[in-house]
Amino acid sequence: MKLTDEQIAQYHKDGYVLVKGFCTQQETDKLYKVAIEDEAMGKNAMDLNDQSGMKTKLSLWFKPGNDVFGYLTRSKKMVNAVAQLLEGEAPVCHFHSKLMQKEPKVGGAWEWHQDYGYWYKNQFMFPDQLISVMVALTEANKQNGCLQVIKGSHKLGRVNHGFAGEQVGADMVMVENALKTMELVYCEIDPGDALFFHSNLLHRSAANLSDKPRWSIISCFNSQSNIAYSETSTAWKEAIDPIPDEAILNWEADSLSQADFLKKEDDPALKDTGWE
Repeated sequence: MKLTDEQIAQYHKDGYVLVKGFCTQQETDKLYKVAIEDEAMGKNAMDLNDQSGMKTKLSLWFKPGNDVFGYLTRSKKMVNAVAQLLEGEAPVCHFHSKLMQKEPKVGGAWEWHQDYGYWYKNQFMFPDQLISVMVALTEANKQNGCLQVIKGSHKLGRVNHGFAGEQVGADMVMVENALKTMELVYCEIDPGDALFFHSNLLHRSAANLSDKPRWSIISCFNSQSNIAYSETSTAWKEAIDPIPDEAILNWEADSLSQADFLKKEDDPALKDTGWE
């Protein structure tokens, strides 16, 4: 797979680009099946309260393994697309992946934030060398709390962040200014679609008040040239050796029980370090 010049230009202009049908229906079905059935996902899920007290749930791990999600993040189509969008020519590394689990009626909101608002605490140097890729495992729409983005807001640079509930949220004065200046977009997408977005793009998602789940996998990538001076994991500096796309469906896959999951008490984003 290769992104078009138009898709690359849109990413740099708007801070995000949507690639329809990035994963086939068969790939998406397999990913969703594993997400639901692999006990390691549930055992390692973290609950984070939003400002209303509703809970968002995610499972986060660092090193991409020989499980089906590791095959997705190491696939040629993923690595090639990410390499086209990241600044510089350095090899692509996998920082972490997380399974986002918004259950019907109870799945909480994610407050307005930039991913670099979190990763600044890890002391990554260059936000243009960090990117997130969200692959929808179920339909995402306004009713079940799809991602909302402020188009072009990555050009603001890093906005100050503080705590919003148990989450880290962007300074709402700047968010309100951005909403008065730039377009708010609801990213309603289908299973298998992939949204590539810049680390400084302001985004949020509302609570899931529908009767349908909203699940997605978000993989975050870093250029090997981008040093993190305060990050204890090591995947962020290990170049990915791409594997064939067909591995997702055809290769034997391990359980996620072998993944190096992040524990809530170890998450630097949820700690007030003081230096930043």
